[in-house]
Amino acid sequence: MIGEKEIQSLFSKQLSRIKNKKLRDMVVETYVMACQEGGWESVEDLRKVPFTLLTDTKGIDLMQHIIAVTESAIGLAQGQIENYETMPYRIDMDRLVAGGLLHDVGKLVEIQKDGKGGFRKSKNGALIRHPISGAILAGRAGLPLEIVNMIACHAKEGEGAPQVVETVLIHQADFATFNPLIMMTKGLLIT
Repeated sequence: MIGEKEIQSLFSKQLSRIKNKKLRDMVVETYVMACQEGGWESVEDLRKVPFTLLTDTKGIDLMQHIIAVTESAIGLAQGQIENYETMPYRIDMDRLVAGGLLHDVGKLVEIQKDGKGGFRKSKNGALIRHPISGAILAGRAGLPLEIVNMIACHAKEGEGAPQVVETVLIHQADFATFNPLIMMTKGLLIT
């Protein structure tokens, strides 16, 4: 069974960046809920889940992807904060880290084991894509609407929708990790 301690250990570096303890605890609670609903029993199981079923992930698992997106979004924010003489908008780093960690939490109910050593879409995943199921989980955990926005709008569901600035950063970081793999599959990535 995956509990708070396992999630805290898995994301210890990123969680330590969230100064607001209540927010940090809600992020962990959302993951515990998602793991229970998705039937994930161990961190070892989580480390086998591919971050997408849409292309060959070249061994990159969902947990690695979530951490990479979170760290990349932090880098995008820091690049602006450190180099703009005047910030035209405020970036809330606690929200950014929480949203980065949670952007794909819905995949824990969207993906399931296929019984043959691989993975497939669950019934939940066939009916509701991960941005929506993740937003529902976050809302049930009591997370602020700004973070629900980051989860719900980080992918195509967010196209044309109002977004907090942190959503934009997470979206860019997410696609920077996804697009090269799609391009590789299509023979369009120059290496």
